[in-house]
Amino acid sequence: MIYLDYQATTPLAREAREAMLRWLGGPDSDTFGNPHSPHRMGRMAAAAVETARERVGALLPEGGTVIFTSGATEAINTVLQAAPGDVITFATEHAAVLDCQRAVEAQGRRFTILPVLPDGRADLDALHAAITPQTGLVAVMAINNEIGVRNPLTPVVDIARQAGARVLVDAVQAYGKVPVEVAADYIAISAHKCHGPKGIGALWTGPDAPLPAPLMFGGGQEAGVRSGTLSPALCAGFGAAAQAAQEGLSEQMLHVETLWSIARDAFAGWELNGSAVDRWHGNLNIRKAGLDVARLMSDCRTIMFSAGSACASGSGRPSHVLRAIGLTDAEAKSSIRLGFGRYTTPDDIESAAAMVAAAVKEQGL
Repeated sequence: MIYLDYQATTPLAREAREAMLRWLGGPDSDTFGNPHSPHRMGRMAAAAVETARERVGALLPEGGTVIFTSGATEAINTVLQAAPGDVITFATEHAAVLDCQRAVEAQGRRFTILPVLPDGRADLDALHAAITPQTGLVAVMAINNEIGVRNPLTPVVDIARQAGARVLVDAVQAYGKVPVEVAADYIAISAHKCHGPKGIGALWTGPDAPLPAPLMFGGGQEAGVRSGTLSPALCAGFGAAAQAAQEGLSEQMLHVETLWSIARDAFAGWELNGSAVDRWHGNLNIRKAGLDVARLMSDCRTIMFSAGSACASGSGRPSHVLRAIGLTDAEAKSSIRLGFGRYTTPDDIESAAAMVAAAVKEQGL
């Protein structure tokens, strides 16, 4: 099989797996303790959690607080539902942001969804026009999960600051792949998008931002923001994945650029969706007029790729991201997403391109 769906999830790094195994001991071990217990085993587990917290935070701006969550969706929901004031976001955001509209409006707060430019980037003029003194939070993603477009984060933060609003950045697709240096108030990340385990993410809170009110109540863990017993194994895996990403960041970025060049040549006859310049080059979202994507996926069963966001797969609806950049339903439904990264080889790209080309030819295209 050829795995080209890195935006949906990434292969678990060997370093992460090994770090996790230590904290999955049975009754004869001393590594199954509750990290919130005061005894020796608890303190050992707590130390592992704090080491992981430091490693995760090393890829984020200095001075903030890392709060472990079940994933980026929980982190995003925590901020959106707790932040005071109105919310502004953009039409290409992940469902974790957009689907909070009802909950925010139920609190009597406005939830404004702004358009994006035809290349997929946030429309700064629209943000200037929409933001008011009542705006409490601007939510924006660093890199789009469907088309890979990179948003102009610094101008977004500047506009928000001028209005007195705070900024939440969804950095799920950026964390561990590119430097995350934005001066945001809140940053949401996920372990399994950077070669860590599924089931854990984090919310980074800036040094000048208030901790959000909790969504859940219980033991008061994670500075009172996120109650519940932490898994030392998941934390350790996240921390190891973060450390591996930090140590190999430059090498991985160069590797992805090489893969991008090969992929662009291999799929030269396809139309690119979204900006080719302001983009993470590990995401190739392309379309071909008249393509039956369902048939293509059936004919190319040994290639793992996507017709859109895996989080919304099976809905039958055209991608809201592709519609937001001006594509018709037909164009959106004739698009595919190929995602690659650390463990992808040039041969993977070339072999997949050959199989896709043969399947497309069978469709008479």
